[in-house]
Amino acid sequence: MPEISVIVPVFKVEPYLHRCVNSILAQTYQDFDLVLVDDGSPDKCGKICDEFAEKDSRIHVIHQENGGLSAARNAGIGWALENSDSQWLNFIDSDDWVHPRYLEYLYKAATDNGVMISICDYVEINEHVQMHDVGYQAEVMRWELLFENNNVRAVVAWNKLYAKELFQSIRYPVGKLHEDEFLTYKLLHAAGGVAFVPMTLYFYYKNSESITSQIFSLKRLDVIEALEERTSFFKALGNADLIAFSAEQLLNSCFRYAGLIEESETVTDDKRKKAIDYLKKESAKTLLRYGIKCIPLKDHPQYYLFAFPGVTKIIKWCYKRIKGFHRSWSDL
Repeated sequence: MPEISVIVPVFKVEPYLHRCVNSILAQTYQDFDLVLVDDGSPDKCGKICDEFAEKDSRIHVIHQENGGLSAARNAGIGWALENSDSQWLNFIDSDDWVHPRYLEYLYKAATDNGVMISICDYVEINEHVQMHDVGYQAEVMRWELLFENNNVRAVVAWNKLYAKELFQSIRYPVGKLHEDEFLTYKLLHAAGGVAFVPMTLYFYYKNSESITSQIFSLKRLDVIEALEERTSFFKALGNADLIAFSAEQLLNSCFRYAGLIEESETVTDDKRKKAIDYLKKESAKTLLRYGIKCIPLKDHPQYYLFAFPGVTKIIKWCYKRIKGFHRSWSDL
């Protein structure tokens, strides 16, 4: 009976797929089944998946019409819930690869410490590297601490081992970019404590063909919706630190994406204005909802100027009278 179901969404990764799957098959922990989800890939990925399945009975292939990363992960989750006796789920992106100890240490960290999620460190890389053995260590922490101190490690879907029961009634949002921003915080909250393995066991390939590396698309603004939902979730929990943390991330994303849209040569003028107006509206709503207590004016004047351009002079006048302000307005 496999303990872990490893789910790999596959789409247009023909040059990298062998590297990914071979790194999984080379694991020191072998008690797993592997679900390769061919998400309507137009290249030879589907054939490569089938060839792997013919050689190893633990590999199961799902061929489906292209529905995006969330749809592919959801298909793998559904298969694991219905067809596997596994107790744990793991996600690996098909252009990435993992250390031979990846599953072993994540499983040990979760089971030894009695937690529902374990997490390892990762590195962004653009070439394959020689693998060196690493010793084991892990520490248990509250999910809030991990979220505040290691946000990227906390947010991404991969680099984690999840108790399968966490996905009984939850799935990734189909059709959304930044799908992990919509979901992972809910899983971490449900788990409570998590085990963090501080060794680099996951290798994130900086693929120039990946969705987030392509020419700017307004679909990337899905992250604003995700961060708004997350901030509201933290507000319902009543956690002031997480509210402030998430609200600041939301504002920073609005501010940053507005700059990217202004510089984009592919966004038409009408869509540019509509998108920036949307980002200003979301910024204003966030500042009004969570206020100066969570996002102090003295620390973040750029957000207030962006959200409320019509009251710039008033803000400047007030701000000059705030003790300890040393930043030049000419820098904003």
